[in-house]
Amino acid sequence: MADNALFSKYGKTIDEGKVIFHEGEEGDRMYIIEEGTVRITKKISGKEYTLAVLPKGEFFGEMALVSRTKRSATAIAADTVRLLEFDRQGFLGMIEKNAKIALNIIDKLSRRLQQANQQIQYLKQKDERGLVALHLRYAFTEAGLLSASLDKTKIAREVSMSLEIPIEKVMEYIKEFDDERVIRVDGNTIFLVDYDKLSKTAGN
Repeated sequence: MADNALFSKYGKTIDEGKVIFHEGEEGDRMYIIEEGTVRITKKISGKEYTLAVLPKGEFFGEMALVSRTKRSATAIAADTVRLLEFDRQGFLGMIEKNAKIALNIIDKLSRRLQQANQQIQYLKQKDERGLVALHLRYAFTEAGLLSASLDKTKIAREVSMSLEIPIEKVMEYIKEFDDERVIRVDGNTIFLVDYDKLSKTAGN
């Protein structure tokens, strides 16, 4: 019931394929994904690249509120999405009431900025292998590093969609990392073996 009340106050539904906001626009709203997925894209050297595919529970658009800068990327509904939309006052009110939420947002922002900067460099260099390693490192970091495991099919699909490269190619890189003992693949589960090697492959 509380979720319904929250959605009735802050919620909006966006149809598949619709642009939520464009790169370069002025922004005064941030969003939290209640259902569906959102694709984040950016133009690099005149070509549009997918930087991330965000699932339920993720947030985006917050930098326009935090730094009052223009949108640094474009957000598109990858399927029908339900969003919670907050203006600056609502956003500040939310984090003021819950220090844990504020710290979580700061932590995610730092990692996102680091990953986005590295990803843009790899995209310019057309380094697919480095990009796949970067995505795996980010996924393991989010899941708890050495104590974590990833669903191979799910992560390969996400990386394929995000980088716009064939899923078969992603699977090849995963096999290479397994052969090099950077990760360990057991059936459809991926375990992290050597974080330093994965970081080196990811360029850091």
